[in-house]
Amino acid sequence: MGRISPFVMGIIYLLMGLLFTYLAIGSVEETVWNFTTIIFVLVATFDFGVSIRMFLLHRKIKKMLDK
Repeated sequence: MGRISPFVMGIIYLLMGLLFTYLAIGSVEETVWNFTTIIFVLVATFDFGVSIRMFLLHRKIKKMLDK
């Protein structure tokens, strides 16, 4: 079985971050400060952070292979 590249993983985490952001926006009722919305926002933030790290790792690997 082949490995999944960091670029593909970055795309997957970016899409998950967008999904959880959409769910957080949809879960707002009277106020933003409810438990469900905060959990969705925290998960989306984590996903966006991992996505950025995967894209940076992909760029670093590409730079090393080009040398």
